[in-house]
Amino acid sequence: MPILLSKKDMDVRVEYGSFGIQEFYHDDVPIPYPDASKSGVFLQSFPGRLDLGSAGHTHTVSVSVEIWDSCPVSDLHQDWDEVEESVIETPTGELAVWDTGPQQGNGISLGRPGHWAVRAAAAGRAEAERQTRLTGPVHGVERWLLQFWPADA
Repeated sequence: MPILLSKKDMDVRVEYGSFGIQEFYHDDVPIPYPDASKSGVFLQSFPGRLDLGSAGHTHTVSVSVEIWDSCPVSDLHQDWDEVEESVIETPTGELAVWDTGPQQGNGISLGRPGHWAVRAAAAGRAEAERQTRLTGPVHGVERWLLQFWPADA
């Protein structure tokens, strides 16, 4: 039975329709965020980095990060607009959240280095796209869940 080790809620700035998660020591990331990022893609993987595509251009999303000891049960497709999985490698076990630079206070501590599986889920995407297009920046309309677990578990 998978065990939830930690959970963290944070507000994350989105600029130009995306945000990134990458190795905390960005000098170790061969292609730092946002280089080579593709617009309109929900989840993209690069060495030491993940790009997450938002439906809105510039706004703030609510993000819940869960760290698990093994793959959590996946029943997320019922409550989320999109769900995808990937893997990130981190030599430190510490990740930073980025928009045009690192977001202070929005770090993710995985607890150990290695290869980590991640499941990204998002909801409220159509409304975030509509509101950011019509009224400008909004807060918390688009919600994300990021679940991490050791890829070898």
